Amino acid sequence: MTLITSSQELSDLCKELAKSEVITVDTEFLRDQTYWPKLCLVQLADANHFAAVDVLAPDIELEPLYDLMRNSAVLKVFHSARQDLEIFYLLMDEVPQPLFDTQLAAMVCGFGDSIGYDNLARQLINQEIDKSARFADWSRRPLTPKQISYALSDVTHLRDIYAKLREQIDKSGREHWLREEMAILENPQTYQQDPDRSWLRLKTRSNDRRYLAILKELAAWREREAQRRNTPRSRVIKDEQLYDIASNRPTTAKDLAKTRGVSPDMADGRLGREILAAIEIAMQLPKADCPAPKERPPHNNGLAAIVDLLKVLLKQCCDEYDVAQKLIANGSDLELIASDDTADVPALSGWRREVFGEKALRLKQGLVALSIKDGKLVVEDLG
Repeated sequence: MTLITSSQELSDLCKELAKSEVITVDTEFLRDQTYWPKLCLVQLADANHFAAVDVLAPDIELEPLYDLMRNSAVLKVFHSARQDLEIFYLLMDEVPQPLFDTQLAAMVCGFGDSIGYDNLARQLINQEIDKSARFADWSRRPLTPKQISYALSDVTHLRDIYAKLREQIDKSGREHWLREEMAILENPQTYQQDPDRSWLRLKTRSNDRRYLAILKELAAWREREAQRRNTPRSRVIKDEQLYDIASNRPTTAKDLAKTRGVSPDMADGRLGREILAAIEIAMQLPKADCPAPKERPPHNNGLAAIVDLLKVLLKQCCDEYDVAQKLIANGSDLELIASDDTADVPALSGWRREVFGEKALRLKQGLVALSIKDGKLVVEDLG
């Protein structure tokens, strides 16, 4: 087992790994107590080297690692890469490239929705992964041999998993499918935390545009405050409190303190003043500039039946192509397709349209029929 704790060791390792066409990468981090992820360990491997980099070691310089992540001649293989890549983006202000995500590749190859690393290792290379250290405190030092062994197993087996998936992708001719998915991961906008868009995560209770304007301002304020304090959003103020405040529109600290969970001290203090200021900004906004409700399909008694047919078609198409349904469309996407042929959903663009989207539109137009022949569901093109 190799644990890198000095800048020189890291530089030497990265020089060796830079000679490889493919390396595997994983991270261990903590986020339950903070807004920003706290990187604790980076695991790296190629065919001849494997090591865990203790990024919390005193005085270790990570620039050799960043240079390796920027090296366009070296393919970086991750499993379920999004959070790992967010960490590197925050540290480097760049996204490591080029990339290969084995979880996405497995979904493209029909291994189901969001398959875990341990299940993929079992199915593809007949390896059992010990996950007993999964919830360890990776910030505590010294790391135990068991922790290091666990961490390294996430990259030493990943190379063999990558090779198996690479072979399947090449045989299936689905490289362009995977490239579309990798382009999303490689786009810096994927990892940018825009406070003004944070309200879109919330489950809004009303379509009233003034309510939405207040909720948007409150959510943006909370996001900035959580970022400033490096604390989870819910520790600033909970979603339920944002909903109540947006509904009641308090104008004074006394009114604000009537919100469940908002103490008089909080209402009278800096946070209360900032909340009231956010409400005032939203109230002064011209109605035409208030956010529009999130796109939802119109109420239609016949819509549910169309959605049910689209679900059947989706399953049939995904079975035919042996691809995970989750990668194509979810229930909300199907509702939007049922109500609008031009809905802005992934299923109606790119490779997803080839697999499902075009058939879905033709089904709505009466140009595709679903029938049962010899006990099997059949999709028939009616011309």
